[in-house]
Amino acid sequence: MQIILLEKVVNLGNLGDIVKVKDGYARNFLIPQRKARRATEANKAEFAAKRAELEKVAAEKLAAAQAVGEKLNGSTLTINAKAGVDGRLFGSVTNFDIAEALGKQAYTVEKSQVRMPIGPLKTVGEHSVSVALHTDVVAEITVSVIGEHA
Repeated sequence: MQIILLEKVVNLGNLGDIVKVKDGYARNFLIPQRKARRATEANKAEFAAKRAELEKVAAEKLAAAQAVGEKLNGSTLTINAKAGVDGRLFGSVTNFDIAEALGKQAYTVEKSQVRMPIGPLKTVGEHSVSVALHTDVVAEITVSVIGEHA
């Protein structure tokens, strides 16, 4: 299926690109998320008329994400969790826990934006985690997990 991208999509293209993707990917993800539209003649004409407005909105989103990324980059987040004597946690610290802790510090971050390359944190100590605020803005933060002995 041919679609017009309404915003930048990782590994696919930029705003305004007409790309061919599998039907299921377009119908089930891109179109419902309002990241793309079918590439019909009517939609192409409508997109051409709205292109400047969409580019302006995309630039504003990028600028906002860069501002938050500069504040967030290199910061340290402290999370308390129950741990055993050997430093292993009873449970784990997930991307949801990190997003919630960032929310308490007045950062609006969704759990899908928190990237944990080695999976959930299961030990006490400092761990490096990425936060993808935008497709072009990725902030690196340090999560310090402090163990509370039961």
